[in-house]
Amino acid sequence: MDHSGHGMTTDLPPFTLERGLAFSPDTFFLVSCLLGLALYAWGVVRLRRRGDAWPVSRTVFFTVGVLTVALVMCTGLNDYGMVMFSVHMVQHMVISMLSPILLLLGAPVTLALRALPVAARGSRGPRELLLMLLHSRYMRVVTHPGFTIPMFIASLYALYFTPLFDFLMESTAGHIAMMVHFLAVGLVFFWPIMGVDPGPHRPGYVMRMLELFAGMPFHAFFGIALMMASEPMVGTYTHPPASLGIDALADQNAAGGIAWAFSEIPSVVVLVALLYQWYHSEQRAAKRSDRAADRDGDKELEAYNAYLASLQVRGGR
Repeated sequence: MDHSGHGMTTDLPPFTLERGLAFSPDTFFLVSCLLGLALYAWGVVRLRRRGDAWPVSRTVFFTVGVLTVALVMCTGLNDYGMVMFSVHMVQHMVISMLSPILLLLGAPVTLALRALPVAARGSRGPRELLLMLLHSRYMRVVTHPGFTIPMFIASLYALYFTPLFDFLMESTAGHIAMMVHFLAVGLVFFWPIMGVDPGPHRPGYVMRMLELFAGMPFHAFFGIALMMASEPMVGTYTHPPASLGIDALADQNAAGGIAWAFSEIPSVVVLVALLYQWYHSEQRAAKRSDRAADRDGDKELEAYNAYLASLQVRGGR
């Protein structure tokens, strides 16, 4: 189906899963997904050719993450999402909360830093520019929880409960910009919490969990607000095409249910990823301690034993 405008969605037949999953590419997202997969594959191949290992699990995570973006943006879900609030909410939840988690577990920045060639002395190549971005003040700001949590919340309330959403949905460019925004907000929100890549903010694991749970309840509240509304709240979906055979308020209630229920999924996934990372961090710290003990003859343990012996001597006096 052509995505050059929004008028083509006015005669859609009633939604079915088969119609929703039918291939219907959006050019921007199709090209972006293919390019992302190609660049990632180039990085992995480059590492392998010089004898460096790259975990298969990271490749799988990144690939599935890209495919989830394609699933909601290059199928009939994108067509129905223009006229059905419930389908749009599926798109929003996947691209802002599931896709970013999978992409971050793929560690694309780490792969780029390892795969890109080092520029000649005195010059700046792609790798040097990426390092500059990672260490920039801009990146410190946009990955700080003081920015990411409010932005994560505002992407719901300030968008759907103001005329901004209707304005963006009036054009293809606006719709694409909104979806890119959802993905970007999800990436910067989850990156400091459970991302594998290096970043300006890397708090302790307890703080990461607090950051995660600081934002998630607002998704649930947003969903409840939609479910409890007595009238349609978003102009774009107030008058769905008659061919769909749906009621606008019932569809909005379904959208609210999706937003409410979906907020639990990334919470569980991120929590499992965090606990896994925490466990392996402790394992690596223990191994480093063991290696240090082997090198210095475990001087720390000897000193502690000597301290205990001195206490016994004092107690025997």
